[in-house]
Amino acid sequence: MTKGQGFGFGLGKIKELQEAFSKARQFQENAQNVQEELEATEVEGISTDGTVKVYMNGSQRPLRVNISPEAISQGAETLSMLVAEAMIQAYENSSEVMKEKMNEITSGLELPGF
Repeated sequence: MTKGQGFGFGLGKIKELQEAFSKARQFQENAQNVQEELEATEVEGISTDGTVKVYMNGSQRPLRVNISPEAISQGAETLSMLVAEAMIQAYENSSEVMKEKMNEITSGLELPGF
């Protein structure tokens, strides 16, 4: 190895490496912020007849369920179906929020080539 060759990194490559680490650090900070936002975000799922509502946060953690007296009066089997419908919709809404937030932090993320 001759003087100045080191590990094959010239000054330009070292600068690119530092830039990549900086971007990775920024991405990590942004990801942490997004996680906090998702946990503070509330999404709703509603059964097709509107008698059951399920609430989740943006991280898909169930928060609560509101069941109307009309839903209860329809019997256990129908109530179960209505709760499942609302849960599915809440999950899908939460997934969409999560996807949008992840797109925000990954858009424009380019690491230099090595």
